Amino acid sequence: METRLEKLKKYFPLSAKSWLAFIVVMSIASAISFLLMQTTSSDVHVPLIFVLAVLVVALTTDGYLYGLLAAVASVFGVNWAFTYPYFKLDFSIYGYPLTFITMLAVGMAVSTLASRIKAQEQMRIEAEKEKMRATLLRSISHDLRTPLTTISGTISTILEEDGKLSREQERNLLSDARQNAEWLYRMVENILSITRMNNTTGEITTQPEVPEEVLSEVISRFSASHPGAKIETFLPEEFFFVPMDAILIEQVFLNLMDNAVTHGHAGRIGIRLTKDNSFARFTVADNGTGIDRRRLHRLFDDSLQLSGLSGGDNDRFMGIGLAVCKTIVNAHGGEISAANQDGGGAVFTFTLKM
Repeated sequence: METRLEKLKKYFPLSAKSWLAFIVVMSIASAISFLLMQTTSSDVHVPLIFVLAVLVVALTTDGYLYGLLAAVASVFGVNWAFTYPYFKLDFSIYGYPLTFITMLAVGMAVSTLASRIKAQEQMRIEAEKEKMRATLLRSISHDLRTPLTTISGTISTILEEDGKLSREQERNLLSDARQNAEWLYRMVENILSITRMNNTTGEITTQPEVPEEVLSEVISRFSASHPGAKIETFLPEEFFFVPMDAILIEQVFLNLMDNAVTHGHAGRIGIRLTKDNSFARFTVADNGTGIDRRRLHRLFDDSLQLSGLSGGDNDRFMGIGLAVCKTIVNAHGGEISAANQDGGGAVFTFTLKM
């Protein structure tokens, strides 16, 4: 249950962003009122401007505090600066109590409605994150059985047929076992990425990271498992930081690059970083076979293996791996998309908030 302090923080949160919005809106309302006072002798429009300011503050800030402060500041501000005698409080003005009560009621009503809408939207987002994460974990847990069974069967066959199998047969069996072990490793990495996020809200902890350092770690890990793939990076001259969970973003890159080689049969991968206003934009392009058009519209769906388009365990990993990418990028407040290049190959693009 929520304590009184938690409820107080929930309904009256202290936020630098909300304080800034409050100051900016009230300053603009005051400036407009002063300008209008210079062009007309009537002050009827001033209360209307400040009623609008109260509405805007209530809608653009968190909780009830700022809407109520805007209502109180508007009532006293209109009385002091925009009502005769100017720059003097006069509580005997006709209609003043009604104006005060009206503005206060507007601030309370709009703040309540805005807070409820924001709370419902946050609950919806958290429910979607929880649903996606649960579905991913369920799908991954189910698919872990196949490679484990294959590895176990391969080892049993080699042990039971000791001396009866040719060298080539043993190598084929061991090669299959190694492929399944690598598949399991990638699956476990994705499980760790999902469980790294908070179990109830899907929130993550970010800190400023240098993208070049993250990419260096990604390339080092990827090259160890895919020594034949050529990787090119295109980085901006400008030095900047990007808030992220570096381990999770590394997993996004590894999934995208592994899919390019494993499913797209690419021999070359290009990674590009650009700064786009308030976002850092990353693109991972390859020279492979591209993406089946039938898959593009739901490429990041974890249930890709149920579409009837898959061709085996690798295709199942493709769907789950890309769904993990989407979960991680969305948790960072970014977006991810995929497309085919005109000259061949696929390109994946994702953004992270600066």
